[in-house]
Amino acid sequence: MDGQGGGITVRRALELPGLRGGLPEVITGADRLNRTVRWVHAGEVPNIASLLKGGELLLTTGLGLGTRPAEQRAFVRRLADRGIAALVVELGPRFSRLPSVIVETARAAGLPLVQLHREVPFVSVTEEVHTEIVNGHYAMLRQAEEVHRRCTEALLGGGGVPQVLRILADFAANPVFLETADGGLLYAAGPAAGTAAADPLQVWEGLRGQRAAREAGPPAGAVVVDVPGGGGPGTGSVRAKLVLLAVSAALSPVHRMAAERTAGILAVVLMQARQEEELAARGRGDFLTDLAEGRVPPDEAPAQARVLGFKPGDGPLLPVVMRLVAEGAPAGNWSVLARAVPEELGSLGVPVLLGVRPVEGRVLLLLGLRADTERSAVADRVAAALRAGAARAGLERPGAPAPVVVVGAGGGWAAASAGLRHAAETSAAAQGLPEQPWFDARRLDIDLLLWRLREHPDLAAFVDRAIGPLREHDRTSRPPLLPTLETYLAHAGRKAETARELHLNRQTLYNRLARIGELLGTDLDDPHTVIGLSLALRARRHTA
Repeated sequence: MDGQGGGITVRRALELPGLRGGLPEVITGADRLNRTVRWVHAGEVPNIASLLKGGELLLTTGLGLGTRPAEQRAFVRRLADRGIAALVVELGPRFSRLPSVIVETARAAGLPLVQLHREVPFVSVTEEVHTEIVNGHYAMLRQAEEVHRRCTEALLGGGGVPQVLRILADFAANPVFLETADGGLLYAAGPAAGTAAADPLQVWEGLRGQRAAREAGPPAGAVVVDVPGGGGPGTGSVRAKLVLLAVSAALSPVHRMAAERTAGILAVVLMQARQEEELAARGRGDFLTDLAEGRVPPDEAPAQARVLGFKPGDGPLLPVVMRLVAEGAPAGNWSVLARAVPEELGSLGVPVLLGVRPVEGRVLLLLGLRADTERSAVADRVAAALRAGAARAGLERPGAPAPVVVVGAGGGWAAASAGLRHAAETSAAAQGLPEQPWFDARRLDIDLLLWRLREHPDLAAFVDRAIGPLREHDRTSRPPLLPTLETYLAHAGRKAETARELHLNRQTLYNRLARIGELLGTDLDDPHTVIGLSLALRARRHTA
């Protein structure tokens, strides 16, 4: 037992003025001076062990140790069995030196044994050590309350359970897990990026294996705190469990204090309907985002995906991303979406891993196909399910842009990583394009390139040079000419099809095209001009 986290160790007690004045000499247990001192007790009776609870620093002059070796051996053994922190014997009238039987028994029992060469007032030592212990507990309380304050501020600032768990993980410098009452994973959080901590999903998979092998709870050193259910504390109702594992650093009493306060916050949040579903979907969204951004190596991804319940076959993995406008969406909608989409896809017959990222307004999916030939048919079904789920969840608002669904290329786990990243970026670049059931990420590379250049001043200058005169014309004159140019280029310069779509007769269209060429000072039949105008029209969505 160590004294980390606000407790006082045997070593610290020996450093305080009261005991230091007695010229302490450590006889045995020098390697165990980090034991925590829970309390100090002074006594001279033979049966003093029965009065102790464990963790005490026992002060004595040795009057109760007895005169026979058997009595002295039994005295030390009973103290060791009781679990005291250390035995401190003041040399003087009773002992000028400690008998060898006491020393050897203490050494065999692993009990720290200290002798004092000068007399000290035990009452002063007791007062001094107890003050230090109380101050240590107060310091722990302050640290735990600081974690509680940060978690509360995170929630009031619009953060959710994931942010609360990450705060606790950073404080403990270890992974934190929120589990269902029966041991299922709801959310896993690790310390901040840049630490040497292992990936929390890998840690949880190992923990699950240990539990299955041992049929027991978390390993020694873990902190497990119940999150009360709707019945409240004391009713026996447990909604979830908060688990801290000592992976990167040992856990101490202050970490349990912080976890207990965090559990109280989580209990309030989880009282909202369907919060567990949303939390699990956020955890899957974090994994898919980490996979997309390269934080999960492809060779480790299958094992982590299995932890989240995704077990595809040997066929290609199909990445899909839906982007919608999440700002201002009422709380709880994401849990409805997380439930609705799997229901819509229930008859699809392929493994699906769905995660949400509310802050970015994204839904990410991986689907396990049997063959690449299924891609288009599965994409149609998935896109329809995503749009239906968004509608059921109330995440499609009148007047807001329609959700954009982008389907990447199928492949293995390495391809899935790149495909998710490509689809996620393309879903942002596709905002404002004519609505389609879904977009093929492979066909939007030009739009993605222009989106990546959206903040570069050269892009705005290019658009202004290419179509600026038309934009100026359309601000002040009728009919507007930009829609005519867009339709004309969309039909690859085929005038008859352009006229039909715009409901114009041929001559009116010819007149408009001539006016466009005049304003731009260019020839619409020139291939290089057509390429430049097409790019400018696509780029103007991304410029101010």
